[in-house]
Amino acid sequence: MSSPKGSNKIFSCEFFPPRTDEGMEKLIAVRKKLDDQMQPEFYSVTFGAGGSTRDRTLETVDQLSKDGAAIAPHISCIGSTSEQIKQLLDTYIQMGVKRLVTLRGDIPEEGTGNNDFKHANELVEFIRKETGDHFHLEVAAYPEYHPESQSPATDFENFKRKAEAGANSAITQYFYNTDAYFRFIDKCGQAGLDIPVVPGIMPITNYTGLVRFSDTCGAEIPRWIRKQLEAYGDDMDSLKAFGTDVVTDICTRLLDQGAPGLHFYTLNQSVATLDIWQRI
Repeated sequence: MSSPKGSNKIFSCEFFPPRTDEGMEKLIAVRKKLDDQMQPEFYSVTFGAGGSTRDRTLETVDQLSKDGAAIAPHISCIGSTSEQIKQLLDTYIQMGVKRLVTLRGDIPEEGTGNNDFKHANELVEFIRKETGDHFHLEVAAYPEYHPESQSPATDFENFKRKAEAGANSAITQYFYNTDAYFRFIDKCGQAGLDIPVVPGIMPITNYTGLVRFSDTCGAEIPRWIRKQLEAYGDDMDSLKAFGTDVVTDICTRLLDQGAPGLHFYTLNQSVATLDIWQRI
């Protein structure tokens, strides 16, 4: 496959807000490395459960925007009132933000707190009402189904409501089964939904962490991948090499078969993402 840089596909990366000044300095350096080699369309910045990282998310958006990077903050409705959301939207407009990743958000252990919206489609509708077309709105998609969904059908209906509420495009939960993604795209076509659905890509660098997070968010690790990762044990070099092979193959297959781009979950690191990027 030829280099994706010359195509009209969209490539982007996700960060989470650092907890310390040192972490912020490291993140700025990571962003520079990604800028130099990938030139991503934008960087998304996550928002903690119930808005728990609200201030750090704002600070991260501000810091990364200073060098001219296009930043897409996550914005979620759990734990936020409509007035708080409106204030946040006004702040982002003043900061020059043009894109948002619009989510329901994770429910914190202590409960939902104060919130005027229960679902992401309600938040999309509110943002459109308050700001018109100022923001490009991304929403989440789950090719393997959201872990809280009652059924595949209700899960897809939830996605459809978000798209019809005014979303411009979607980013998927990460997956290692491309058939799930392409089946999801087929369902979008059958439902008359034509917004781009960009696959989320999680590099494989740590077996224990990947299994724990995947079990929580409902992302399946195919048995053959899981067993091979288990077999490497403490041989991290072999594990990372195998992970790079697997994820590169997934990315290549997705792009070759028409995916509109890739969104990399970087975990605030550049090496694994750039290893994959250089190979595709």
